[in-house]
Amino acid sequence: MIRASHLLLPLLLLVPAGSGLAAELEGARPVNYTAIAMFALFVFATLGITWWAARRTRTTKDFYAAGGSITGLQNGLAISGDFMSAASFLGISGLVFASGFDGLIYSIGFLVGWPIILFLLAERLRNLGKYTFADAVSYRLQALPIRSLAACGTLAVVLLYLIAQMVGAGQLIQVLFGLPYPVAVILVGLLMILYVTFGGMIATTWVQLIKAVLLLSGATFMAFMVLLHYGFSPEALFADAVRVHDSGRDIMAPGGLVSDPISAISLGLALMFGTAGLPHILMRFFTVGDAREARRSVFFATGFIGYFYILTFIIGFGAIVLVGTNPEFRDAAGDLLGGNNMAAVHLGEAVGGDIFLGFISAVAFATILAVVSGLTLSGASALSHDLYASVFRHGRVSERDEVRVSRIATIILGILAIGLGIVFQEQNVAYMVGLAFAIAASVNFPILFLSMYWRRLSTRGAAVGGFIGLATAVLCMLLGPTIWVDILGNDEAIFPYKHPALFSMSAAFISIALFSLLDRSRRAQDEQQAFDWQYVRSQTGIGAEGASKH
Repeated sequence: MIRASHLLLPLLLLVPAGSGLAAELEGARPVNYTAIAMFALFVFATLGITWWAARRTRTTKDFYAAGGSITGLQNGLAISGDFMSAASFLGISGLVFASGFDGLIYSIGFLVGWPIILFLLAERLRNLGKYTFADAVSYRLQALPIRSLAACGTLAVVLLYLIAQMVGAGQLIQVLFGLPYPVAVILVGLLMILYVTFGGMIATTWVQLIKAVLLLSGATFMAFMVLLHYGFSPEALFADAVRVHDSGRDIMAPGGLVSDPISAISLGLALMFGTAGLPHILMRFFTVGDAREARRSVFFATGFIGYFYILTFIIGFGAIVLVGTNPEFRDAAGDLLGGNNMAAVHLGEAVGGDIFLGFISAVAFATILAVVSGLTLSGASALSHDLYASVFRHGRVSERDEVRVSRIATIILGILAIGLGIVFQEQNVAYMVGLAFAIAASVNFPILFLSMYWRRLSTRGAAVGGFIGLATAVLCMLLGPTIWVDILGNDEAIFPYKHPALFSMSAAFISIALFSLLDRSRRAQDEQQAFDWQYVRSQTGIGAEGASKH
């Protein structure tokens, strides 16, 4: 680990020099050395956490689940730190800045998924699983097809989610340092690989926990300063925002972002049920000692996340009036420096000057690093634990080999994230996360929910239906307006809607039910009988790790 951090030092030392050159060449704003200093301080602090965590990461359980030693409050903060991503802080603020009221659909959608997790999934998942949600799904179903499906769904979600975080990180560093966007993305990717490869879940948890505290503090200050500017009158803030917004329409009316009911319903379904299918969030329930602490984790996380989403709405409207009307934050073409995703960062400078800009930039970067670390770890665990150890080696693998494969997978995922982050540079990060949620809602959530609550679910139904949901979601995305038109340059999209969840979720649930009901095999009957034993364990925790603690 020490050698790895030494390798990073030359890159960090080159940043101020490179940023000054880029700023001079591109006519960008002068380099903010106060912001850079605070930014660098956070990077080295988190590298220190990673070095400390690497010394404590000795077993597979340490690497995947932090040894199960995290408390409910700590895990609640870490979950909120993992969930309050670049899409939340930068993306939603940017959507509100650009579209006004309609940006709220993301805030509400992200939040309402948490009661589903609290009441339907958290305790049962902790009692049935070990490291990943595939452990719980394969409790009574065949491991090979189910873990293969879960791994494919996890990797699809992880890669789409990683794209959003890498885009946000690249734009942030580009604005802060003046570095070319590809160089910024590469730097973030290298840091992410270091954190996960050497520190595992212990380092990831503490980075997420610290980041949650910093982000909630910074967002509270920004919202406070915006409201102070208007005498703590939200009505005055909204009225001024409507007056100065450059779109020429009423930004307090719906329809600016999602203009038809099918898209609105589809997006809402993705955000609500996708939350309950995110692999990096579900993985966090195995870091606590038992089901009781898992429930407490969700309770605390829901409170922190709900409070934060109230703040993002105020931050977005504050950016309209304090950033959008200030030519200092515009480039020569009149566009916001760094794009709309940087509205919250610019607002930090507008209300707190250079010092707070440095703080909020470091917090935004911490937000991205915390999330990409959790995402990469869940993707690596899908490859190493679900595929390599459970499917290919049938459980006959040493802990050392499994962790080694996981670290190799981390490096591969990091390289993929860097490449995809560069390709999708122009996309809004909240929208990209919405696509990840659509896949999670179409693959992971249906098989996880039905495996816990429906006796008739069979391996054949889960596998066939899950892959149909995954294929439908991916195909609709590829043929939809974003990829088919915006990325590939075609004139017209084959699938007319940007959000596929309404169609792919329906396809998944219908096909899972149909193929399960048609499955009359002996194995399907045995799986139905095993449901009773699964139900007892999911409710009582008998046989689960840590069940004897309460």
